[in-house]
Amino acid sequence: MNKKEIYEHLANIYLDASLKSSKKRFGLSSYPKKPRMVFAAGLALILGIAAFTVYLRLKPSDNPHRIALFLFQGAAKINFNFDPASKEVLALNLKQLDLSKYRSLGFSVRKTNSKDIISLRIEFTNRFNEKSEIYIKDISEKWTDHRIDFERFIRMKHWTQMKELSFSVEEWNTREKSGIVFLDNIRVLK
Repeated sequence: MNKKEIYEHLANIYLDASLKSSKKRFGLSSYPKKPRMVFAAGLALILGIAAFTVYLRLKPSDNPHRIALFLFQGAAKINFNFDPASKEVLALNLKQLDLSKYRSLGFSVRKTNSKDIISLRIEFTNRFNEKSEIYIKDISEKWTDHRIDFERFIRMKHWTQMKELSFSVEEWNTREKSGIVFLDNIRVLK
């Protein structure tokens, strides 16, 4: 035997001895010997995770901002110029949509002129020509998300067969005679 073979033989003996001692030290020899138990434990874990996931998806959300239905997605613009007196409106046709299962209206809004003071009128109309409106004051020049409970639309009795949702800027609810108001992500929430 030459030196190289002797070193390889000693290295193999040393490695075999160290592997056996590390198995004992780290408890590797105490793994379950029955593969059925390992399979059953793994299956129980997977089924538990799946059941918990289904439970989370089916339980009612505690989040009041849970999105239910987008009425208009993307930026819409109300460009008003009150040199001749008028009212600028963004009207969405709701096509007899049933909103009785929803609780609030959500949207984002911003104005372009930071010096202007604008109030935005929001009005729902149903098939029976019931109309109810509210005003949002202090619109910022930065995007602001609003959520308005349907309960605030006091004169609206029937939320089935909704006809129209409109956003408007009226001359008497703005300081400046012209400007732009942007609306985005108009949606109803459960």
